[in-house]
Amino acid sequence: MGKEFDTTPQTVPHVSTLYRTICTQVPHPDSLQHIERSCQFEPLSMRGMPPIVWDRAEDISVFDKYGNRWLDWSSGVLVTNCGHGVPEVRQAIIDQVNSGLIHNYVFPSEERPALAELIASVSPEPLKKVFLLSSGSEATECAIKLSRAHGIQVGGREKIGIVGFERGYHGRTLASQQAGGMANQKSWIVNLDQAIINVPFPDTYWEADSSFEGFLKGIEQSGMKPAQIAGVIMESYQGVGPDFAPVEYVQKLRAWCSEHDVILTFDEVQSGFGRTGKFWAFEYYDVVPDLICCGKGISSSLPLSAVIGRADIMDQFPPGSMTSTHSGNPVCCAAALANISKLLREDLTGNAARLGPVLLAACKAIQAKHPEHIGNVTGVGLVAGLQTVKRGTKQPNHDLAHRVIELCYQKGLLFFAPVGAWGQTVKICPPLTIPLDALEEGIAVMAEAFDEAIAELG
Repeated sequence: MGKEFDTTPQTVPHVSTLYRTICTQVPHPDSLQHIERSCQFEPLSMRGMPPIVWDRAEDISVFDKYGNRWLDWSSGVLVTNCGHGVPEVRQAIIDQVNSGLIHNYVFPSEERPALAELIASVSPEPLKKVFLLSSGSEATECAIKLSRAHGIQVGGREKIGIVGFERGYHGRTLASQQAGGMANQKSWIVNLDQAIINVPFPDTYWEADSSFEGFLKGIEQSGMKPAQIAGVIMESYQGVGPDFAPVEYVQKLRAWCSEHDVILTFDEVQSGFGRTGKFWAFEYYDVVPDLICCGKGISSSLPLSAVIGRADIMDQFPPGSMTSTHSGNPVCCAAALANISKLLREDLTGNAARLGPVLLAACKAIQAKHPEHIGNVTGVGLVAGLQTVKRGTKQPNHDLAHRVIELCYQKGLLFFAPVGAWGQTVKICPPLTIPLDALEEGIAVMAEAFDEAIAELG
C-alpha cells in the first residue's frame, strides 16, 4: 500500500463521450508544477491519488484546466452525495457569506439550530440531540468520550472499555485510530490503551466466523468483562468493502449492549445521507443505535460532521464543557441545510436504491469473468467494491487494484486510490445524482480496465 501513481505525462487514446473527455497527455505537462509544489511543501502522506490537478468539479464531473473531463466515481471520498458544486449549495454558501456572519463559535445563531432540527427530523427516535463538529474523526472521538462518560456514570471508573472491529476505520485521531482495527498499516498508531480492543468483523469473506459468538469470544480473549465495557463502535458498513455484518449479528449486538448498559455507536460518516439507498445504512439492520456519527455527505462540500444521540447521553456535560471552536460554523451549516434539503426533495436516496442493483450486478459480472483475480464483490445502493486477490489465492492484490484505477484515470473515469486493510479494493462511490446512462458508461470503462490490467499483470 501507499504506492504513488506515476506523474510522468502519458500519451493515451483520446476519449470523447457524453461524460468523459481526454484530449491531452495525462497528467498534462503544465500541471506538474503544482504536483511538484505539493511534494515540496506538503507531507508525504498527502500523495497517492491519481495525478489530476483539479480545476473545477460540477455534479458528476471533474475537470482540469486543459480540456479533460473525468466521470467521478470518488465523490471526493464519499462527500458529494448531491454532486459537486451544485447550484443550491453554492448559492447557500454565497448568501451566508454575504450575510456577514461567517463565524460565531457557539454563540447563538439562526443557522446552527436550524440544521440541528433538520438532522433530528431525519433521525430515529429517541435520537434527537445533535452536536455539530468539523470532521468525522472529531465525531467518533466525541462518541467515544460520551460512551466512557456514560459508562463511568452508570458503572464506575472501571467501565471505560471501548470495543471496535478489526479492519475498521473511524478516523485518524488518537482514539478513533485505536478503535479502528487497521493495525497492519504503517501509519496506524500502536494501540497501547488496554481499554480499547478490537474484535473480528463478521464480513463473511476475510472473517469466516460471522456468528455473534465471535464477538463474545473476542471480548473474553481480551480479558475484559461486560461490566467494564462502556461502548461499542461499529461502521454501519466497513468502508474497506463495503462490508456489512449479518443482520442477526447486529440485532444480537444491540440486545447485548442494552443488557449490559453499553452505548452502541454506528459510524455513518461515509455511509449516511442516502449513500446505500436508505437514509442511514443501519436501517438495513432494523435496529436503532444510541449514537450516530456522521459527516462527509452531510454538506456535499464544506467540513462538517455531527454526533446524534439520546438526550441523556448528549447532555452529560454542563454548559461550555463540550464545545468546538468551529462547531456548526454558519457557512457550513448553510451548505448542509441546502444539501440535505436537495437530497430529500429530489429523492436521491431513492436514486441510489434504484441504481444499486444495476451496479452490483455489473460488478459481479466482472468478477465472474475474472474469478481468480477478484475474490469478493460487495455493494448496496451507490457504493460497491471489488476486492482483488493474487491469482487463485486469497492474498490481497494491491498492485492489480492500483493498475485498474490508473487505467481508468487514463480513460476518463476517476476513482480514489485503492482502499481496504491491504489496499486491495477498487471502491465505487459516484455522486447520488448519477443517471443510469452515466453509470453504465463507467461500468463499461471499469470492465475494460480490469481486462487490460489482468492481461498485463497476469
